[in-house]
Amino acid sequence: MISISLLNIKDDNEKIKEIDNLNPDYIHIDVMDGKFVGNETSLLSLPELKTKKEVHLMVEDVKKYVNLYQKYHPQFITFHIEIEDDIKKTIDYIKSLGIKVGIAINPGTPIQTLLPYIEDIDLVLVMCVNPGAGGQKFIDSCSSKIETLARIRKEKKYSYLIEVDGGINNVTKDKCHDADILVIGSYITTSDNYQEKLATISK
Repeated sequence: MISISLLNIKDDNEKIKEIDNLNPDYIHIDVMDGKFVGNETSLLSLPELKTKKEVHLMVEDVKKYVNLYQKYHPQFITFHIEIEDDIKKTIDYIKSLGIKVGIAINPGTPIQTLLPYIEDIDLVLVMCVNPGAGGQKFIDSCSSKIETLARIRKEKKYSYLIEVDGGINNVTKDKCHDADILVIGSYITTSDNYQEKLATISK
């Protein structure tokens, strides 16, 4: 599955509608607070979209932003395992709103930190760049995390989806064989032909 990130097109509604018309599986909404990561994004005022939405929170105060972004009725809200907060309580709060829960893990964070919560979540987002900015290069060592998560899921009969974000293009996609969802950002949104670029990922 493909999820297209809006990070590099900000709140350009015409471009967002163009992305929507590509009929990706999801539209990926990145939210940054300027604290958890250095950059900051303002609350998007999205046009009406037919595509399912997922929200990736790179923020310290997860509950605050969950409350802001639930109005878009996302399929998933994903927050980072690295937050200094009660992870289980955060999972339960998002689920209480009828929204599926994802946990993101940064390149330098070991998989072991996820294990106490992995049975309770719907998605694991493997960051293959350090969060905070689009257009970064894929970190090859992250491929082993994807493989490990796929092995754990098979062995334990878990049902979480594996999503990969950061530096995904027509070459690095082949390093993510075990992923269920690929988040594509600048590879598509900085091009002059969104459809043509998407086709190179979908092959």
